[in-house]
Amino acid sequence: MKRILFTTIGLLALVGCSPNDNSPDAIRRNTATATSAAARDVKAVAQGVTEGLRAKGPININKASEEELQKLPGIDAVHAQKIVDGRPYDNSIDLVKKHLVSRTEYDRIASQIVAK
Repeated sequence: MKRILFTTIGLLALVGCSPNDNSPDAIRRNTATATSAAARDVKAVAQGVTEGLRAKGPININKASEEELQKLPGIDAVHAQKIVDGRPYDNSIDLVKKHLVSRTEYDRIASQIVAK
């Protein structure tokens, strides 16, 4: 019984460890697929770096356009218009004090805005 068990385990180990004999065409296809995926990843990283370099710090809510304000998380066109209409602001917390955004929304964007 032990002999059968050890023989079975040995055969499974040999089968599991045998190399895959890929044809040259299969290797080329796999290489092309991996290269394509890597190129997409590199483009995505480069785009993220570019966008990060364009960001010049927090958005000034006293000067930002509606389009710039809409880039903030949770700020849609209606909120952006209200923020523009409520100018000027002494401090960014004025958005909450003037009931233009909720405290939760403010907490989400507070690190990304200033009032200068």
